[in-house]
Amino acid sequence: MPAKRPFGVYVTGTDTGIGKTMAATALLQRLHEAGLSAVGMKPVASGCVRTEQGWRNDDALRLQAASRPWPDYADVNPYALIEATAPQLAARAMGVRVALPPVIEAYGRLAESADAVVVEGVGGWAAPADDGFDQVDIVHALRLQVVLVIGLRLGCLSHARLSARAILADATPLAGWIACAIDPCFTDREAYLDLLRMALPAPCLGVLPYEPAAQPQMMSRHLYLPPEWLGMADG
Repeated sequence: MPAKRPFGVYVTGTDTGIGKTMAATALLQRLHEAGLSAVGMKPVASGCVRTEQGWRNDDALRLQAASRPWPDYADVNPYALIEATAPQLAARAMGVRVALPPVIEAYGRLAESADAVVVEGVGGWAAPADDGFDQVDIVHALRLQVVLVIGLRLGCLSHARLSARAILADATPLAGWIACAIDPCFTDREAYLDLLRMALPAPCLGVLPYEPAAQPQMMSRHLYLPPEWLGMADG
């Protein structure tokens, strides 16, 4: 009998600070509700604090907490970079180079333990993971589909269209997009959502409301899973 084919999605964004982690943890919860085991991954994370267990990143910890089964932190976040800055700069400050093999190995262990892996990227799609190492290299190596997270605010239409074009230009499948209401004062949300639906070459998988402290269980109800995702985990 052939081995189960790992199913994974890569959560990227139009920028940093636009709700990628909230979207990724909500996706994990939605997959659990659909009867699938699913674990999160943050291959490269900058901005860590020292704990008794080692350097830890808050976003990676949130992904770990939202995972079923519980994964090892070292697999969730192979590269925990200390400084809260661009990964390239954070890696230089630590004297390390971010490379693809450890990411592939960690992903393989996660994929063996669950039906699906939700991988969160860094910043926006074009933000490098390190010198000469782009996020598209991870996506291609792991054969992931991309979910684009869009922060609803002034300027998001241009950012979303440019990001979608770049993803497709990189020969990467764009499975869909998730909008996050990150600005409570943004009054044109519904009008912008209509424009995004018309402009983007992929379906909307959900709109997350402005709830900064919301748990994944609250946000997952706002997401839609494409039916084909539920079958891909079986191979």
